[in-house]
Amino acid sequence: MEPFVARSSSTRTAYGVPLGNGKCIVERDKALAMIEDIKTGLPAELAEARRLVSARDEFIGNAKREAESIRRAAEEKARALVDQQEIVRTARAKAAELENSAAARSDALRRAAMEIIDAALRRAEESAGTAYNELRSSRARFRSAAGAGEAARAPRQAEPEKAAEEQ
Repeated sequence: MEPFVARSSSTRTAYGVPLGNGKCIVERDKALAMIEDIKTGLPAELAEARRLVSARDEFIGNAKREAESIRRAAEEKARALVDQQEIVRTARAKAAELENSAAARSDALRRAAMEIIDAALRRAEESAGTAYNELRSSRARFRSAAGAGEAARAPRQAEPEKAAEEQ
């Protein structure tokens, strides 16, 4: 590659030919020497190019093998995820079934508790009603008994009050 670079720079610095439209003068010996250098360097350059092509082919082969390995690993992982997804789907179905069962049991227990509480409150209401009725009855008897006793005492109390007024 160096001979090409040298040839390029010597051509750029060469003297131009008058009225030559971009032509230049180069020394024949230097030009022939550069061509010979190019000829001798060409097999080495070709060998380097072949080596690079071989290395590239090897790199591509390795990349293909690695890609195939990655693809196989991804397929295996996908299969495992599908299996795991089936397990998750089954677990979710079982969880939903358990949740529905628990909700039904909870509703049944709530209804039973409400019935027990309602019955207890009904009994307490009945007992309170009975006690209230007994209390009213006792109070009425007390009033009637107190009223008869006051009626008998009222004339006696009126006499001391009249005497106090007269004084």
